[in-house]
Amino acid sequence: MTKTSRPAPKLIVGLGNPGADYSETRHNAGFWFCERMADKLGAVFRHESRFHGLVAKAGNGMWLLMPETFMNRSGQSVGALARFYRIAPEEILVVHDELDLPPGQARLKFGGGLGGHNGLKDISAHSGTHDYWRLRLGIGHPGDRNAVVGFVLKRPGREEQALIEAAIERALEAWPDIERGAYDAATQKINARIARSKEAK
Repeated sequence: MTKTSRPAPKLIVGLGNPGADYSETRHNAGFWFCERMADKLGAVFRHESRFHGLVAKAGNGMWLLMPETFMNRSGQSVGALARFYRIAPEEILVVHDELDLPPGQARLKFGGGLGGHNGLKDISAHSGTHDYWRLRLGIGHPGDRNAVVGFVLKRPGREEQALIEAAIERALEAWPDIERGAYDAATQKINARIARSKEAK
């Protein structure tokens, strides 16, 4: 099956940790995307205890979800909503922070490895497959694997934040392509590398 023949997503999941202590940390980049998308679509989040998260109906049978289970139990929330609405894994787009990409870069991909991301690990465990869409938002890497936990749970600097927000905006601009299942076109737009001079700011 080609990318262009895949169904449009019915569930957009933003990964992050709940609570004010985490809201501005790098690990919450997925939440930032979902919040921006809800604003763009005029959707309103509400707490749904049966889905263990904040849920918004975005029209055309599509849902936005921000799990409130903490990152390493994201699959509990995703699995509950997907089962209830009979949403297949290939109809799910998970948006998450990505250590292996610099701030300002983003990648749209289907399936593949989990890159050690605990949120993805739990979603795959609950769904029984890696075959769902991911939107990876670059946050950069601290350079030392032992410093990763502290790094993702801290706020990015002002320049980094601006670059991450620019990547989110680029992904939102590609949303019409994703919505109609034109993943080739969306991937070209989202995965485009920003100019080196902008990365260096």
